[in-house]
Amino acid sequence: MSQAEAVRQTPAARTPSLMWTFGLFRNELLTTFRRWRTLALLGVLAAVPILVGIAVKIETGDGSSAGPGGGGGPAFISQITNNGLFLVFTALAATLPFFLPMAIGVIAGDAIAGEAGAGTLRYLLVAPAGRSRLLLTKYATVMTFCLVATLVVAVSALTVGALLFPLGDLTTISGTRISFADGLGRALLIALAVAASLIGVAALGLFISTLTNSGIAAMATTVGLLITVQILDQIPQLHALQPYFFSHYWLSFADLMRDPVYWDELMKNLGLQALYAAVFGAAAWARFTTKDITT
Repeated sequence: MSQAEAVRQTPAARTPSLMWTFGLFRNELLTTFRRWRTLALLGVLAAVPILVGIAVKIETGDGSSAGPGGGGGPAFISQITNNGLFLVFTALAATLPFFLPMAIGVIAGDAIAGEAGAGTLRYLLVAPAGRSRLLLTKYATVMTFCLVATLVVAVSALTVGALLFPLGDLTTISGTRISFADGLGRALLIALAVAASLIGVAALGLFISTLTNSGIAAMATTVGLLITVQILDQIPQLHALQPYFFSHYWLSFADLMRDPVYWDELMKNLGLQALYAAVFGAAAWARFTTKDITT
């Protein structure tokens, strides 16, 4: 009898209650956010807005402009000296291409492979979790980290922006003026949009994590794919394929700073992320539910 069959036949493998599932999710969150690696990743993400804010403050100390004019993406940096709230948008634009997805890739890549490498995966499966429930809990934990990591960047940027630059009404990319409260609301929407932009990466990393028993190998492969895809997204000869790369519409969050908001590319981004989540989530489930767990 295989180990998988033995686990299915054990009396402990009964259907767990909803409260038990929430308890499993809570334990996964505590385990993830207590790790020094997780805290180090969040520390690096929090440091990026600080470095950007200080650099802009030093550069504009003589009253000069902080970079190119204009609106979307990194060009938000030209508005920071006028309103510290723009540091939130700049920090998210600076961390989204590499730092945020790298952090997500590390957490997602280690989700299953790390447990297998440590020899704890089979003990989790002996408990009445079931493979599908455990995989879903792992994905929910990674998605929670996506949200927390994005909010860490946003809150750090808002704090630094308030300390180093003035706050007040701000001008949108379209040239209209909106109140500071409206700007805060849009900053929150942008943070949520950035977090949602990472659900495809989370599913991809989780799938890779089911393919190996080495957490380091899964993390390295996920991060390597992130870098490769973004390089391919910059090659003009691949323009026909680029709209299908998960990173192609990441900076579309800048359209939330238009008045009215441009929803076209935002919706394309969310739809593309949902597609990646569905495809790689299904692949991860198919692999994990049929995998022979020996460690």
